[in-house]
Amino acid sequence: MIRILFYLAFIFVLGLGFAWLADRPGDMVVTFSGYQYKVSLMVAAVAVTAIVAATMLTWWLTKAVWNSPFTIARHFRARRRDRGYQALSTGMIAAGAGDAVLARKKNKEAAKLINSDQEPLIHLLDAQASLLEGDHDGARQKFEAMLDDPEMRLLGLRGLYLEAERLGDRAAARHYAGRAAGLAPQLGWAADSTLEEKSERGDWDGALALIDAQKSTRQIERDVANNKRSVLLTAKAISLFESDFNAARTAALEAARLRPEFGPAALAAAKALLRQNDVRKGSKVLETAWKAEPLPDIAELYVHGRPGDAVLDRLARAKKLQSLKQNHPESSLAVARAALEAQDYKLARSEAEAAARMQPREGAYLLLADIEEAQSGDQGKVRQWLSRAVRAPRDPAWVADGVISERWAPFSPVTGRLDAFEWKAPEERLGHLIEQDEEPVERVSIPSIAAAQPAGDDIVDVIVESDAEPEKAVEPSKAVPPAPDGIEALVDDDKAEPIRLPDDPGVDPEVERENAQKRFRLF
Repeated sequence: MIRILFYLAFIFVLGLGFAWLADRPGDMVVTFSGYQYKVSLMVAAVAVTAIVAATMLTWWLTKAVWNSPFTIARHFRARRRDRGYQALSTGMIAAGAGDAVLARKKNKEAAKLINSDQEPLIHLLDAQASLLEGDHDGARQKFEAMLDDPEMRLLGLRGLYLEAERLGDRAAARHYAGRAAGLAPQLGWAADSTLEEKSERGDWDGALALIDAQKSTRQIERDVANNKRSVLLTAKAISLFESDFNAARTAALEAARLRPEFGPAALAAAKALLRQNDVRKGSKVLETAWKAEPLPDIAELYVHGRPGDAVLDRLARAKKLQSLKQNHPESSLAVARAALEAQDYKLARSEAEAAARMQPREGAYLLLADIEEAQSGDQGKVRQWLSRAVRAPRDPAWVADGVISERWAPFSPVTGRLDAFEWKAPEERLGHLIEQDEEPVERVSIPSIAAAQPAGDDIVDVIVESDAEPEKAVEPSKAVPPAPDGIEALVDDDKAEPIRLPDDPGVDPEVERENAQKRFRLF
C-alpha cells in the first residue's frame, strides 16, 4: 500500500514538473563539434527523461543476465528446501500418529533435501522413528549424540530421561533430570524429578534452591512455590530438631509463616516455640492451623504443651480449642480425652457420644470403651463399644498414593511426589452391606493382602451370602468341646454326612431351590 502511494506521488510530481515547463516556453541550444542544436525546453526534458529510463532499463537487464546463474540456483535451492521441510513436517506428523514406516521414509527424504546440521529436527525425527520401530538402543545413541550440540542438549536429556523411566532405572532418570534442571530450571519435568530426588536424599537446602530458581524464572506460581517451600522447610525442621535446634526453629517458623494453615508446619513451629517456653506464640500458631484443619496432634500438643498444668487446666485449654472449631468431631474428642484425664466421666461421655453422632468412626468408639472401663468397669459394655469400633469406618490418617501413615511425610514413598500426603479417611475397599431382593448378606472381616501394609494390619470387608444366623468364630488354639448326648459328633471319613440333630426336620428341596434363585453371588 505504501509503495502504491509513493508511486502515485512520484507520477503526480512528475506531471506537475512537465506542466510547469509547458507554461514556460523556452529553447535550449547545444553546440557540439561545430554544430549547433536548438530544441525547445519541453523536448529537451522529455529526451533527458527517456535517456535516464533507457539507462536504468539497460542496467537492470544487464544485471539480471549477469546474476541469472545465481538466481536459478537459488530458486532450485529454495524449492529443494521447501520439499525437505514438507517431508519433515509429514514425518513429524506420522511419528506423532505412530506410523513408523512413513516416519522413517520421510526422515530419509528430509535428510537428503536438508542439511541436518542446519535443521536439528531431522535428528529428532530420526530418534522418534527408531522408537516407533522398537530400536531403543539406537534411539538412546541418537539422544546421546544430541548432548554434544548445545541447541539439542535439552532435547537429548529429555529423551534419555524418558528411556530411563521406561526401563525403570530411577537413578539414571534422575541423573539426566538433574543435568537438565541445572541448565534450565524452568523445565517442569526436570525440576520435579530433581526435587523428588533431593527430598529423598534429605538435601533440603538443594531442594529449596531449586524451588527458588523455578520461582525466579516464573515457572511456577507464587502460591505453589510457597506451599512447596513450606513442605521442605517443615521436613528440614523435623530432621534438624534434635541435632541443630536453632536451624530447625528458623525453618519451622518460616514454614508456618508461608503456610499458616498447614498442620505439620504449625506443629513443628509450635514445638520449637514451646521448647523455649514461648507458650503464647506457640498456642497462637496452633490455633491458626486448628481453625483451618483440626488434627489430633494439634489438639494433643495444645492441651499438653504447657508443662506443669493440672488436669483441670488442660481441660480448660481443650474447651478453648473446641470454641475455635465448634461442631467438629475432633473438637469433641479433644475435650473428651481431657475430661477423661480429669476424671469428669459425664462430660467425657457426652463429648465422645457427640463426636460419634457427628462422625461414627473407630476412634470415637474406642474412646467410649476407655471411658466405660474407667467409669464403671463393666466389661460387657466395654466389649460392646469395642465391637462397634471394629465395624466402624477407620479414623482419618495421612494418605498418599494408597499408603496410610500415622505420621506426616514430605513426599510419597511410592512415587516420590512432594506434598503428596493428605489428611483424610482411608477409602473402604468394599461396602459394608449389600441388599438384593430384600435378602440380607453378612459382612465378614478377613486380613488384607495389600503389599503396601504388613500382613494382618489391615481389615478388608468382604460380602458373602448367608441364610442363617452368623456363627461365632472359634479360635484355632481352643479344642472343640465334646458333643452333648443325642448329637452325632463323629462322621465317617469316607462318607462325610452332615451333622444333624435327631429332631432336625431337614431342608425342603423346593424351599431351598427358591432361596437359591434369590441369592446374590459375587462371581
